[in-house]
Amino acid sequence: MTDYASELRAGIAAVRQAARLCQTVQRSITADALEKKDKSPVTIADFGSQAIICKAIGEAFPDDPIVGEEDSAELKEPGNEAFLTRIVAELTAVGLSGSPEDACRWIDRGGWNGEGMPGERFWTLDPIDGTKGFLRGQQYAISLAMIENGQIAAAIVGCPNLPLEATARGASADDSIIARGAGSLFVAARGAGAFVLPIDGDSAFDPASATSVQVSTVADFAAARLCESVESGHSSHSHSAQIAAELGIVHEPARLDSQAKYAVVARGEADIYLRLPTRPGYREKIWDHAGGVLVTEEAGGTVTDITGKPLDFTHGRELTENRGVVVTNGPLHERVLAAVRNAGIE
Repeated sequence: MTDYASELRAGIAAVRQAARLCQTVQRSITADALEKKDKSPVTIADFGSQAIICKAIGEAFPDDPIVGEEDSAELKEPGNEAFLTRIVAELTAVGLSGSPEDACRWIDRGGWNGEGMPGERFWTLDPIDGTKGFLRGQQYAISLAMIENGQIAAAIVGCPNLPLEATARGASADDSIIARGAGSLFVAARGAGAFVLPIDGDSAFDPASATSVQVSTVADFAAARLCESVESGHSSHSHSAQIAAELGIVHEPARLDSQAKYAVVARGEADIYLRLPTRPGYREKIWDHAGGVLVTEEAGGTVTDITGKPLDFTHGRELTENRGVVVTNGPLHERVLAAVRNAGIE
């Protein structure tokens, strides 16, 4: 990983710091807040995470644009002063001191919103992927990827509630994949493999001693495990069930939020992840996939859209040339694509 050692070093440190902020905010969520559908904790964590990562990447690589999910316009609206004050307080608590203006400037470092590619080299960030999982106290991810000449070159995907140790294949999905754990950080660079580290601490990344991750070798659908989004609004569950039946998948699907689904396929806890279109014209956002795609591919898996085309990250903020996403361990991929076609998904 010598070619991207500095990018990974900066990205790992930033995602770890952002994870500390997100973990603190998530622990503050109360049952009363959930009952009232109070989304303020995830708003605070989302903006705080983006501020941390964009500041770090901006300082380390000042010429690199960052395509992030958020900008500070909402925080500057009348009545939102309390949000900004809390964000600044949470940033200070993890060692990043600054004024409200500083926080907004850091957030907006990731606000590139132009047409087409921002340049030959840029970063894309989802500061909290899986907002509903975050609010439920379940899975969410902090996903950062660097794209160079249209290819994902480096990726850091933090999963603060995904156990560091992969579970046995026979374990219940509800008791393992969806459980909260010590936290995992998945790291990959193109052509150099994928690895998992603890998300806490500040240990340096050394690929020679890090734990590598590999997809499963499952080739029989009777033994395969499928994972999909918790929310049916993110992926068509009815089509997933139809596809699973055609393929002879007997295990109940594991449903979890965020790019943690890529992670569990990458390390062989699941074999298939389907992100099937829910409405005509919808296109996936690049930050929802870039980090997870590289981690899975470097672990030996295969990622395409539902037609079998590679995901194309050269068209700005959206995957405009793709429709849906199919992720597998590789041996199952062509048969999964055939089942998707047979389901009549367009």
